[in-house]
Formats: sequence, C-alpha cells, structure tokens
Amino acid sequence: MFRKEEDIFNILLGAVSEGVIIVNEQQKIMEANTAAAKMFGYSRDELLQKSLDLLIPKKYHAGHGAHFESFMKHRETRQMGHGRDLHGAHKNGTTFPVEAGLNPFSVNDENYVMALVIDITIRKQQEAKIQELYAGLEQKVMQRTQELSETIAELEAENKLRLQAEKDAKTALKREQELNELKTKFLSLVSHEFKTPLSSILTSSMLLGKYKLTEQQAKRDRHIKIISDKVHYLNNILNDFLSVEKLEKGKVNYKLSTFKVSKVVNEVVYNANMLLKDGQQINYPDNIDGFSLHQDEKIIELALSNVVNNAIKYSSENTIIDISITQDDFITTIQIKDNGIGIPEKEQKNIFNRYFRAENALLVQGTGIGLNIVKNHLENLKGSISFESIENVGTTFTLKIPNKATV
Repeated sequence: MFRKEEDIFNILLGAVSEGVIIVNEQQKIMEANTAAAKMFGYSRDELLQKSLDLLIPKKYHAGHGAHFESFMKHRETRQMGHGRDLHGAHKNGTTFPVEAGLNPFSVNDENYVMALVIDITIRKQQEAKIQELYAGLEQKVMQRTQELSETIAELEAENKLRLQAEKDAKTALKREQELNELKTKFLSLVSHEFKTPLSSILTSSMLLGKYKLTEQQAKRDRHIKIISDKVHYLNNILNDFLSVEKLEKGKVNYKLSTFKVSKVVNEVVYNANMLLKDGQQINYPDNIDGFSLHQDEKIIELALSNVVNNAIKYSSENTIIDISITQDDFITTIQIKDNGIGIPEKEQKNIFNRYFRAENALLVQGTGIGLNIVKNHLENLKGSISFESIENVGTTFTLKIPNKATV
C-alpha cells in the first residue's frame, strides 16, 4: 500500500493526537510529530536537531541532565515525574503542565528515547475546579446537616419520620461514596485502556522500519496486524463512549424490523469463534429456527455479542459457553452460561453500573461500559437483563426480550 516503510511511520506518527518526541543519547531531538510541535508552539523543522532543553523551562535545566542520564542507564519504560509536577516550555515563553511516558529503544546500535507527551492544562484546571466544588459542597453538606439536625429536633415527637430521614441520609452518603470509587476506577481505567494500545501502536510502527528485506514480510505483517487490532480496539472503546452519551441524552433512534433469531445468533457465534481460547467451545442453542423477533436487530446483536464475548473473556481455556433460547407468545428468553471466574458476591450489586469492574477482572482488558449499555438498551425496548454468579464457578446471564417492540 506504501512504497516506503518511512511513509507508514510518518503517517502513524502524524495520526497520533498526543505529542511524540524522539531524542538520542545527547538529548538532541531527532523526530517530532505535528502534535508535539503545535503543543510547544514550533514548527517541526524548528525542533529537529535542537537540544531537548528547548522544551524544558530554564529553572529545571540543572536537574534534568542527571534525571536523563539515570534513565538512560537503567533504560526502563516508565511514566516520567514520579509524583512531581512536570512542565513544558512554550515558544512564547510561557510554561504549561504536561504528562510524559518514556520508552527507550535502539536502532542500528544507537540508543533513543521516545516520549509520549500530553498537555494536561485542561485537566489541571478541571482538578482545581473540582477541588473548589468539593470545598463548596462540603460547606453545603455541613450547613444542610445542621439544618437537618434542627429539623429533626423540632420533629422529635414524630419518631417515624426522623428515623426515615436518618436512613435516607445514610443511603445517600453510601451512594456518593460508591460513586466516588467508580469515578476513581474510571480515571485509572481510561488511562490504562488508552495508553497501553497506543504504546503498542507506537512500538510496532517503530519496529516496522527495521524490517526492510523481502523475506521479513512476515514480521512486517505481524506488526501491521498489531497496529490494526489496537486501532480497532480503541475504536470500539470510543463507540462505547458515544453510545453512553446518546443514551444519556435520549438520542437513540431504534430501527425496528422483523428478523429470525437464528440470524443474529449465527452472526454473534461466528464472530465469537474467532475470540475463543484454546479448547473453548460454544454450544449452539437447539430448535430456534422458528423463532422471530420484531425488534432493533443491531441492538439485540450488540446485547448478545457483549454477553457472549464476556463469557469467553472471563473463562479459561478448555471451558464451555452454553447458549439456550426459549420463546413463548410474548417473551424470548436467552441464557448464556459460562464456567469462568464468576462475580464476587459483594460486588454483584454494581455489575451494571457504568465503568464498574469487579476486583477479580481488573487485569483483563475492558472498560466496564458494555453491560451498562446493554441494560439501558434492553430496558428502552421493554426488556431486561439479569444474572446469577458464583465466584470461581461461573455466571449465567439471562436476557428477556419482548417478541414485539413497543418503542
């Protein structure tokens, strides 16, 4: 598709929205993408062959050399800063907060460092606003608590109402604490789910340039596939985020049609077979050829695909995923049973919460959005999703779908 491997590298480098800067052992800038140049106020040509000190505020110059030498000595991929605030120097003389990840690599016996740089000015501003809001909220909570105490004292004779008010206050506080925990997990999740694929893409794009011989085509193909897979994964994450936004704003327009249930099942199972681990098997449902639905076909496929893919993802090798489907005059019931890691009992109440992931699933890729999207879509279509699970034994999800949508 391209005449030179350099074309692939330059296109990929230019497509990355974060700043990418590559320096040699002498801290000379050997390469920079458009995003990096724009971030610091320079053109790309103005940066090439310049010292990295050009992009570092002068007050940090003295200590930067020692940090760089230490990094080159140990040569380990890591996040730069270790708790310290990092700043970049703009061409106009201003400074701005940044976040940087360092990745060492070697080409032709020469050592280089690739830095992935992100301007976090907006994040810092938002954090400051959040802190301000929290401070104001805390004051309001204290004020409301005082007012509530006075009200309770006045209504002491009405003991039943007082007890109910206390119960409601505790419930609200507990929900707020759970929400804060989910927000923290979400920020960590997004950081990991985006940075890891991006690092793989950048690494593979760099390695592509090393394989220039005809007999090295297999290696080039492998890295091109890695890039394609990671881009596809990131695209799915973005689509999930867009789905959440549409659901929140009520902008989902369901397209109803009549279709065979087997058509959807065939499509889902076909795609799922490509994800199966060694020895895994999907048991196809029996006697479903006569089942039809008047629903949004794509949404039903999305719901079934999400649950089946989760069953595969959270089950080990040599396990079975059972799909069973029944239908009466009004409801079609789909059950997906796996023999996977299961969901801890204490966390089952949160499984449909947006961005929530159980503790035993944190090391597996995922955003915690899928089941929330499925639940909202099915409820909009007057259906439901539920589950039963035992940790380290398995999980059974049950989808109940009206045979004829009424939206």
